[in-house]
Amino acid sequence: MKPNNTLQIILFFFFVQISFAQKTVSKEIFGQVLEHSTPIEGVNIINNNTQVATVSDADGKFSIVAKEGDVLVLSAVNLDPFKRRITAEDLESVLLQIKMAVKEVELKEVVVNENANINAENLGIIPYGQKKYTPAERKVYTATSTSVDKLLNSISGRTAMLKKEVNVEKREMLFRKIEYLFDEDYYTSRLKIPVADIKGFQLYCVDDAEFAVSLNTKNKTMSMFLITELARKYLIILENEK
Repeated sequence: MKPNNTLQIILFFFFVQISFAQKTVSKEIFGQVLEHSTPIEGVNIINNNTQVATVSDADGKFSIVAKEGDVLVLSAVNLDPFKRRITAEDLESVLLQIKMAVKEVELKEVVVNENANINAENLGIIPYGQKKYTPAERKVYTATSTSVDKLLNSISGRTAMLKKEVNVEKREMLFRKIEYLFDEDYYTSRLKIPVADIKGFQLYCVDDAEFAVSLNTKNKTMSMFLITELARKYLIILENEK
């Protein structure tokens, strides 16, 4: 064999070994777990190849040692399990963003612990179980608290007017809650609701009794589950109106 050919073969194997070694080098990568655009804390991240594990922090961020081809397995309560195979691009990324989805489960019953927060009942200021009135509800109670008031206000139509005011007040409170819970990008990107129709969709949602309960009990998981189905129905309504 000619010396030139021998040198070429040696160089070829040398570069092949270097390329293979680069692919098998492990590196600490930094990532962030998101549900839509919200950072998720407490997600378990396991390198399925090395069994090295870590957990995302309050900002959804984590770090883990991995190499190209390794598979990261992510899991958390109320989120669908997710697998991510690490690529060469991932190893060079400054911050690897991984998006997970809420697990769509049917909740049969929502139990609210009334003693979870300190309130006037717990402190003994008012009797336990006493009804709490909003400003509009208080007006209705005052208007119907005695038989005379009830009769006079019923004849004048004041009671009916005040009851309408209560319903309006409740809708406004629910509307403020839904505005706080979901940002504009959630409606357009996740639910495919056009920007111009977001307000109308929000009003459509707060009129749904089951969705209203989820807002009042601060059950975000249930709210996210229900709003997906409401969005599907609302898009059909918009399509039929064209």
